[in-house]
Amino acid sequence: MHYRTLGGTGIEVSAHCLGAMMFGAAGNPDHDDSIRIIHTALDQGINFVDTADMYSTGESEEIVGKALKGRRDDVVLATKGHFPLDDENVRNRRGNSRRWLTRAVEDSLRRLDTDWIDLYQVHRPDHSTDIEETLWALTDLVSAGKIRAFGCSAFPAEDIVEAHHVSETRGYGRFRTNQPVYSMLARGIERSILPICRRLGMGVLTYSPLAFGFLSGKIRKGQPIDLTSGRAALAPYRFDPTIPGNAAKYDALEQLIEVAEDLGVTLPELALAFVTTHPAVTSVIAGPRTMEQLTGLLKAADLALDDETLDRIDKIVPPGTDLYPAVAAAEPPSLTDIAQRRRLYADR
Repeated sequence: MHYRTLGGTGIEVSAHCLGAMMFGAAGNPDHDDSIRIIHTALDQGINFVDTADMYSTGESEEIVGKALKGRRDDVVLATKGHFPLDDENVRNRRGNSRRWLTRAVEDSLRRLDTDWIDLYQVHRPDHSTDIEETLWALTDLVSAGKIRAFGCSAFPAEDIVEAHHVSETRGYGRFRTNQPVYSMLARGIERSILPICRRLGMGVLTYSPLAFGFLSGKIRKGQPIDLTSGRAALAPYRFDPTIPGNAAKYDALEQLIEVAEDLGVTLPELALAFVTTHPAVTSVIAGPRTMEQLTGLLKAADLALDDETLDRIDKIVPPGTDLYPAVAAAEPPSLTDIAQRRRLYADR
C-alpha cells in the first residue's frame, strides 16, 4: 500500500481509501459483515475511511464507529455533511450554514462514537449560503477540536477558487481537499478542477472509479442487462443501451476491457490504477459492499500503469472527456434552477 500527504495537512493517508457508502440499509445491512470488511481493509494497510451522514441515514457512520473501536488512533476518518437526513422539506436542516453544519458535526461525532473527525467535508455546494459563513463555521470547529481539517465535495472550479480567495482575504482556514467524480469514462475534471487543486495544494479524493458500476466488469456491450437491480436500478438511464447517448460508453467499455485483458488484470483493477496515476490525486475512494469486492479492489493497490497503457486509454477516452453523465447534484443552480435562467420565474 502506498501513502501520500493529504492536502498539505501533514496527515499521511493510503492511496486507496475505503468508502463506506455501501454499509447499511443502502448496501450491506449486516453490521457484523460490514465491520469485518472494514477490519480487513485496515489489516491490508488502508488507513483512510470515508463516510457521510446521509449514507443509509446515519447507519453507515454508526457501523464505521463500531469498527474503529480500539483502532481509532491509527485511522484517518473522513465524513461529510450537507444533505437532509429526514424530510427534505424541513427547513434549516440541510446546506452549508453555520446553524446546520455545527449540528451535523455533533451528530456525526455521536454516531461515529469519536471525539474528533480528521477530515470534515461539505458534501455539495450551497449557493444560498455565503461561502464566508461556511468557512467561518468550519474554522471555528477546527479551533474547538471537533475536526482536524475540512474540505469540499463535488465543487466546481469556480467555487474552489472563490473559497480559496475568501480564506486568504478573511483569514479563515481553507478547504484542504476536494472530492470529485473521476474514472476512465468521466475525465472532465482533468480540464480545470485537477489543475486548480494541484496549484492550490489541495488533496483530491476521487470517488466512483468504476463509473457507478459501469466498469465493474459485469456489464458488456450486446449482453442482457438487468435494469431492475443493483446500481442499474438506481439510475437506469446510465446503463440503458437503447439510449443513444450511452452508445459511446459501451464502445469505450469494450476497448478498455481489451486493455485490461492484455495486461492480465481485471477491469476494476485497471480502473483504480488509472485514477491513482494522476499526480493531482491523493487517494481513490472505493466502496465495496462485500468481502469479495474488497479483495478485488485491494489487488489494484500495487498495479502501476506504464506510458503505453495510459496512451491507449487516452485514445479510447481523450483527456478531459466525460462519456458518463455528470452528477446531477453537482450541477450549478444556473442549470438546475429555472428561476436563474428565465426572468418570468425570477420576478415571481
